[in-house]
Amino acid sequence: MAFFLLIVRDEASFGQFHVRAAVQAMKVWIFYPPLKTMSGGCMVLLQIARQLLAMGRLGGVLCWEAPPREAASADLPWLRAGQADLARDDVFLVPEGWPNALVFGLRARCRTVLYCQNWSYLFHGLEPGVHWRDLPVEFLAVSDPVAWHMEQVLGRRPGIVRPCIDAGIFHAPAAKPDGPVRIAFMPRKNKALAEQVRRIFEERNPAADVHWVPIHGLDRYGVAESLRSCHVFLASGFPEGFSLPPLEALASGCLCTGFTGFGGWDYMRQVEPDGCLPRGYAPRFVPWGGNGWWVEDGDVLGAAWGLERALAVLRAGGEELAQILENARRAAEWYAPPRQLDELEAL
Repeated sequence: MAFFLLIVRDEASFGQFHVRAAVQAMKVWIFYPPLKTMSGGCMVLLQIARQLLAMGRLGGVLCWEAPPREAASADLPWLRAGQADLARDDVFLVPEGWPNALVFGLRARCRTVLYCQNWSYLFHGLEPGVHWRDLPVEFLAVSDPVAWHMEQVLGRRPGIVRPCIDAGIFHAPAAKPDGPVRIAFMPRKNKALAEQVRRIFEERNPAADVHWVPIHGLDRYGVAESLRSCHVFLASGFPEGFSLPPLEALASGCLCTGFTGFGGWDYMRQVEPDGCLPRGYAPRFVPWGGNGWWVEDGDVLGAAWGLERALAVLRAGGEELAQILENARRAAEWYAPPRQLDELEAL
């Protein structure tokens, strides 16, 4: 009785108690899109789901029909979207590109949040004449460049939850293999442009002793093993909301060059002071220096030049190579799971 009287007499205390109780009861529900294969964006959704599960905040992961078959998703609570019991105090998180899924959150009148993982898909699936400004939806971004882009478009800056790197999977080997320089690339990322970069490089460097390593159709462990066996990674993907593969390559001890996808500027920094910078957007301060030879999206000649510079640094060895690899390690280390957890807790 004394506790009840204390709350009634102190309105501020009562308000704080009410908010605390609501926050403790709040759950986050995540919509998982019906894709045939697990994309990088889907993997990040599962990362977030596991963090929320450990926090005691996850209501469930929602799917249209059936959950994905990958073993990586088997440990999560899955529900069909129409069967989820969303409450008014809950949060419903939907990745960009699936605006129809927002209806489950709007119908429950809970906080409905669009998680933009690629700035170029912000309006994907949104019917003509429908504007984000007219919908009761909040926003979340996957990187600082995407948050900046959304601020320019929507007039408000969203919070950020970034991907994380599992250092137990993606880490540098004790030593890279001897023999030809091994250059990794991902054929699914703008295959034709990657082939142009390769042809330009080979035309300009007929005596170069290199071996091209396509990374395709592998699970995360297979990707990590391939990256550890390579000396250089060619980033050919754009547009990107974050561009996770180059960061995984940095974690695996590769020198990197290629396209930023714009979202990659969250962690990409130029080795050379005259390297290109994004237009309009000023990259945030980071506690590491140059970690690659990054070029404008589609600049195949610039990417070929970047490969040449990476090979020259490899041949020379010494302090410059050590410093670039150290910057790569520090960048990858910053994206550890505890950092992602901190961002989630802050939100």
